[in-house]
Amino acid sequence: MVKVKICGITNLYDALRISELRPDALGFVFYKKSPRYITPNKAKEIIRKIPSSVQKVGVFVNEKEDNIIHIAKDLKLDILQLHGNESPQFCKRFKNYKVIKVFRVEDEKSLKDLRLYTVWGFLFDSYQKNLFGGTGEEFNWEIIKSLKLKKRNIFLSGGLNAKNIKSAIGFIKPNWVDVSSSVEIKPGKKDYKKVKDFIEAVRI
Repeated sequence: MVKVKICGITNLYDALRISELRPDALGFVFYKKSPRYITPNKAKEIIRKIPSSVQKVGVFVNEKEDNIIHIAKDLKLDILQLHGNESPQFCKRFKNYKVIKVFRVEDEKSLKDLRLYTVWGFLFDSYQKNLFGGTGEEFNWEIIKSLKLKKRNIFLSGGLNAKNIKSAIGFIKPNWVDVSSSVEIKPGKKDYKKVKDFIEAVRI
């Protein structure tokens, strides 16, 4: 079964209500320029109160190694999502964690360094200049359809919603789907019904 990650959690109310829908993971964005940014201290309080069955993902963009490790340990994160220009060597430094490397897909050249990374998972998202995720736009799925990435978890993101998720899953066959902006009322505030409809559409 395809797993679901709901990203961009910024408040306890959303976290608790969405947890009732049994997502597989919740994502917390520790990138200060993001409209979904959350402080590590606030995220820590939320993480303490959500079910242990929900995996906690920390999203970082070109962050210093020491800061990532400190936040990951303090918050007891399960997964690190590196959403910037992190090198293959940098990604190898977090041996105690599952690491997702994000590729923002503009064209085939966007993936030229993909096989240099020995990470737990790859997340494919839409490319938009100067915007690291949360675009709410689809990219050309054809670009990644033929990739052969055995023993890697494939996360599909970018413009997914309850209406297109079934076709996306059928076309790409990802291990995970990741959604944020398309299930929001406004940046950082989730729409419970949209989240519910999305999760149900994935799991039907």
